[in-house]
Amino acid sequence: QHYYITNNLRMESWAAKAGDVFHSYYEIPFYHLIVEIGLVLFILKILMSKSTGSPADETPLTEKEMEKLIAEWTPEPLVPVGAAEKEVPVPIIESKVGKYVTINGKECLNLATMNFLGMIGKQEIEEAAITSVLKYGVGSCGPRGFYGTIDVHLLLEEKLAQYMECEEAIIYSYGFATVASAIPAYSKRGDIIFCDEEVCYAIQKGILASRSTVYYYKHNDLDHLVELLEIQATKDRKNPKKARVTNRFLVTEGLFINTGQITNLPRLIELKQQYKFRIFLDESYSFGVLGENGRGLTEFYNVDRRNVDMIVGSMEFSLGSVGGFACGSSFVIRHQRLAGQGYVFSASLPPLHASMVLKAMDFFNKDLFSKLIENCKFAHEALEMIDTITVAGDPLSPMKHIRLIDNNSEEALREICTMARENNLALTVASYNSTELFKKEPSIRLTVNTELTEDEITSSIKSIADIVEQYISRDISQESAR
Repeated sequence: QHYYITNNLRMESWAAKAGDVFHSYYEIPFYHLIVEIGLVLFILKILMSKSTGSPADETPLTEKEMEKLIAEWTPEPLVPVGAAEKEVPVPIIESKVGKYVTINGKECLNLATMNFLGMIGKQEIEEAAITSVLKYGVGSCGPRGFYGTIDVHLLLEEKLAQYMECEEAIIYSYGFATVASAIPAYSKRGDIIFCDEEVCYAIQKGILASRSTVYYYKHNDLDHLVELLEIQATKDRKNPKKARVTNRFLVTEGLFINTGQITNLPRLIELKQQYKFRIFLDESYSFGVLGENGRGLTEFYNVDRRNVDMIVGSMEFSLGSVGGFACGSSFVIRHQRLAGQGYVFSASLPPLHASMVLKAMDFFNKDLFSKLIENCKFAHEALEMIDTITVAGDPLSPMKHIRLIDNNSEEALREICTMARENNLALTVASYNSTELFKKEPSIRLTVNTELTEDEITSSIKSIADIVEQYISRDISQESAR
């Protein structure tokens, strides 16, 4: 009797469920039901149809047919036709890249690399690196959260935070990955980023990784930025519900590597207070360059650092090492320890590089930064005296972009750099990734550092003027011969 009662209850339950299913079908829109039936029939047709063109049904080729096909086949070249003719010879560096560098056996005065403060090659820094290797080994063997944190990492973060007068700092093992990881740690899909169109490639990749909506404004054109902000403000007023959950960021460089220009930070802070967005400032090229104590743009303009939500910097230029850092409030920085991909998933900065940075910061002083600015101004004035070239970049910038007034092609600039090496001068053409968002005009990127004397700057720029003149004369002669 118990069995029959249980069985009846089960049947009633199944019947109720079946009734619910049929009842739900009545509630489904008719067109939805037709689409589902059509999809089921289409899948059944695919499953039941016979496969065609199987290898077993094909007639095997004869020996003659195979030989004919092989004879007719022309393989595509591994390298495009004519690429070998356009190949640019690669200069081989055979020494430390300090004030002087040996290229293809020739010692040249180095005006090509970004050793702004002359830290590369300092004996004390090298000794600190050797001591660190003997104590810790070469690498850290893990990310910071997994046995990759060493005491020198904590000491460096503390020292950077104190120097930048911020609550907290975080260090990364690769300069490029610092800003490329920091941006997507905060800005996500649905958020909005306003960005200068001349930002470096690392920032572009960070924005791409964030999957946020991005609006690029013209380079250092804050009037255009206001236009974009007003357009967004109008959209926000129309949809206040969406606006309340949308984060807005402004990402820019303090000193632009692609132009040598300085951003107008005080004006950006005014716009931040008016339009309510967060500022992420990349100081990779302005840290150790601008400001009385080399603290970058906030010190240069004498603005409160708390008005900048996050400052990102590189340790690969003014500090002559490897890696990068971000600093700001503890609330902002601690989020990266869980969300910064380059921090969480990459091996931590090798201890020797952290030790090098710690030692390099001991050399920071006002005279050093003042010397750099003096050299930058002196070089800028001398370059502007050459009437066959144009010079782009702020006079205070250690990066000067040189372009020919006539025939400013990359090929011509590379030839000038080759001629400069023959005259014991190391120059380089600014190179860009093929996936850059905005096309860059070719230029020779000349860099200035603290180790140069005024006589060396004068003689170097005179050599550049003579080399450009020689190239133009030769180019005119070749054109006449044609």
